Amino acid sequence: MCPADRDDPRKPIKPAERGAAARPEADFSKVLVVGKSSINRVVVSKIVEKSGLKPISESPETAEKALASMVPGVVILDGGPDDKDCDRLLSGIDALRRASGRALPSVILLSTRNGTPDSLGLSSVVDTVVAKPITPERLQPVIDRLVGRG
Repeated sequence: MCPADRDDPRKPIKPAERGAAARPEADFSKVLVVGKSSINRVVVSKIVEKSGLKPISESPETAEKALASMVPGVVILDGGPDDKDCDRLLSGIDALRRASGRALPSVILLSTRNGTPDSLGLSSVVDTVVAKPITPERLQPVIDRLVGRG
């Protein structure tokens, strides 16, 4: 941008030009569904669609790139048999949450165990645990509550 443009009062000033870091805004119409099992991702994506939201299905390996390009309102992680399949994403989600200034995106862990994130010794990044088997009756109210919170 040339210096003359900076003085033009009609030209909007972008946050970066003000010196303030832009906070990423969560898109509550999108839900990132992450898991190694493509079947589980399809099942969860169908439940997400019933809530009127747009699911974005990714494997744990490709989810990092998806998170770099957007901030969904909710992330659903399929923990797999030991609740650790998506552990590599937790630090990136934590960084997004700190950058947003709020606990966004919200995180749901699909687990083979029953309990709360604290009782299961899970990361503080996980907001809610939904026990498998995955059913619309269990998962859809949790998605609706977390999206409504935003």
